[in-house]
Amino acid sequence: MSKKAFIFLPDGVGLRNFALTNFNAIGTALGYEIVYWNNTPFKIKEELGYDEVNITNHQLHPWTTVYTRARKRCELNVFDKKFNETVYNTYNFPQSYKGIKNIIKSLNVDFLVVTKSTEKGVESIRTKIKKLERSTSKYEYCKKQLQEHKPDIVFCTNPRPTQAIAPILAAQDLGIPTASFIFSWDNLPKATTLIEPDFYFVWSDYMKKELLQYCPYVKPEQVLVTGTPQFESHFDTSLLQSKEDFYKTHSLDLEKKYICFSGDDIVTSPLDQYYLEDLAISVRELNQQGYNLSIIYRKCPVDFTDRYDAVLQKYQNVIVSIDPLWRPVGTSWNEIMPTKEDFALQANICHHTEFVGNIASSMVFDFVAHDKSCLFFDYEQPQLQKGIRDIGQNYKYIHFRSMPNKEAALFVYDKKELTAIVKDILDGNKSNVPVGKKWFDVVVGTEPTKASEKIWNGINSIVKK
Repeated sequence: MSKKAFIFLPDGVGLRNFALTNFNAIGTALGYEIVYWNNTPFKIKEELGYDEVNITNHQLHPWTTVYTRARKRCELNVFDKKFNETVYNTYNFPQSYKGIKNIIKSLNVDFLVVTKSTEKGVESIRTKIKKLERSTSKYEYCKKQLQEHKPDIVFCTNPRPTQAIAPILAAQDLGIPTASFIFSWDNLPKATTLIEPDFYFVWSDYMKKELLQYCPYVKPEQVLVTGTPQFESHFDTSLLQSKEDFYKTHSLDLEKKYICFSGDDIVTSPLDQYYLEDLAISVRELNQQGYNLSIIYRKCPVDFTDRYDAVLQKYQNVIVSIDPLWRPVGTSWNEIMPTKEDFALQANICHHTEFVGNIASSMVFDFVAHDKSCLFFDYEQPQLQKGIRDIGQNYKYIHFRSMPNKEAALFVYDKKELTAIVKDILDGNKSNVPVGKKWFDVVVGTEPTKASEKIWNGINSIVKK
């Protein structure tokens, strides 16, 4: 008798790992009937041919947003006190006080933060959120879907969205086992885990330790270490084109060597375009010294600003744009969906460029998987002014403490040093790959090609209990 797994997509984030990889095929081979419980605008049946059950009721309780925002701020306050830190509150974004609705919401959040920034206070907020969401029509709607389809497990692909709360509660109240995947290396210290499933799937032992540290209500036996499907494509050599084919596809010059600049979103790096310009200037300087270089600019898939346009125009003789193969199916950042083709594109960019330049991104792991270095920009731009976020803050975040040491990436702390560092990387005199691989093992785990298989083994063990 086949077992039925609901793969719950509260937003588009989980598509990449759980619909566009071999994850589905592995589960099917194990005898599972796989149904995507789909809260996104992405048409899974139409686009991929997989079974889906659509969630069309997206109603949250009016107070849920207030309490979930307050929960994050209260948890971060607790972390600062508990671990004697000041860094956790830098994960907060300013609240809006524009318009009556925003003023009311923000003032209520502020009140809860003042009165509930203790472990008991956080617990009361967690309880309140569950009570609010159990009272919604979405909760009843999801309950009926579960009663009709009778899955053996609900596996949530992303624990962050408020849209995930009611469906997971509905499953738990019906006695259906629930699990969630921690999808990013920075989720846990940011206090972004909003649901409380029966089991948690994490990338590594390091992440398990974090989960138990930041979520004291979770027991060790609830946590399964599996790795993440996110990096599996980098080890699939069938995706790689020859240099000639890759260069021809993207109209590149076979005589040149290319450096990748991986763009960031506007929140992480609001002055990102100027770091691209700095790299372009260094490339021009090195070309004058006899090098033959250009830059492949891969923009952040969810960045739709025009802030790079002037730089791309000015340096068009040394910058080539190769856009990610993602596409919008909605209007918000988490409705910009990846495609299978982008796995191959990203792997080929990593494989056919010399190294990557970036601000504080997990692209360091994508490139080290191809034995390529990562250069992190860590200096202020002259355009920095009050109200613009300094990118140096990124490297102070907790998840960067997972580095074995500072040699896990190549940092440039002064714009004047950039050209020399780029030259040293190209000449083989600088590399972060040896220590970067150790960092990869710490964060991602030591068996990156087996993540999907391990997740299904974990699901199987839960279903059999």
